[in-house]
Amino acid sequence: MKAPPTPGFRRLVLATGIATFVLIIVGGVVRVSDSGLGCGPGGAGFHGWPFCNGDVAPGVDLNSIIEYTHRALAGAVSLTILALVIWSWRRHRQFFAVSVALMLLILAQAGLGGATVEENLEEALVAAHLGLAMLLLGGLLYLLRGVSSARAEGGGPRLLAVAATVAVFCTVVAGGYMAGTQNYGRADYRIGDGAHHACGKQFPSCNGDFMPFGQSRLVDIHLTHRAFMYLASVLLIALIVVSLRRRVAVPYALGLSGLLVTQILVGALNVWLDEYEWLIVLHLALGTLLWATTLGLTLQLAPAPVARRAKAVAV
Repeated sequence: MKAPPTPGFRRLVLATGIATFVLIIVGGVVRVSDSGLGCGPGGAGFHGWPFCNGDVAPGVDLNSIIEYTHRALAGAVSLTILALVIWSWRRHRQFFAVSVALMLLILAQAGLGGATVEENLEEALVAAHLGLAMLLLGGLLYLLRGVSSARAEGGGPRLLAVAATVAVFCTVVAGGYMAGTQNYGRADYRIGDGAHHACGKQFPSCNGDFMPFGQSRLVDIHLTHRAFMYLASVLLIALIVVSLRRRVAVPYALGLSGLLVTQILVGALNVWLDEYEWLIVLHLALGTLLWATTLGLTLQLAPAPVARRAKAVAV
């Protein structure tokens, strides 16, 4: 018989999830502070990653310190996930497969981070790096759901919740791709170069039209993010309404309501106002919370992983 998860194991899962969220936000700070190449330019090889300008320590340069802080935090998250793997193998085998999957994700994330630096912050790699971070956070939420004692809420709109979760994830990744076109950290970067400013200061319109795809590559990148945002918003509103009407996962539904309204407002401010770094980081933080809350609601509507396995064994 498998041992139930201990309070210490639950706390470690929760602490790893919180640390992963902080890691994502610090990654946003790295982007907006021009610190993405703070430890070396693209093509620097091992000189720029895993070393920092050829050294183990970052020195006194602010950009190097910010970039190195992100790396150090990623290392700490890797160690806590390794602890989860070892702990689950020794005492909680029912969580071992998930823990190993998380370990593989964090290793892939580290390798992708190195490739992103090596390729001079290429936008596709930036988006993939952010997408992997969201999957890592999602995996930790899945594991947290498995170690918790909460029961699934019946009668919930599971398919709608899954669709909303996928749409939010795509919105975040598309936003990461758009951020990657800003070319932060490059010597020739100028405000207005990236897709972030491709629609000027217009929202919800864009260059005098609603969704004028085809004007330019940067406009298309910007509008792709908006298109996913509109789709996610419609699905989330439907999910919130259905959840409240059925009185299912009400705390999650209320949380989603506040996050969605705030996120749309902050996104609009990012377009309407001149570039304020704190608004960009806030937009990332809210997007991450929106993704986590939507996924949390989806998991709340489904039986916990361990509960499903136990039922299968009983049958």
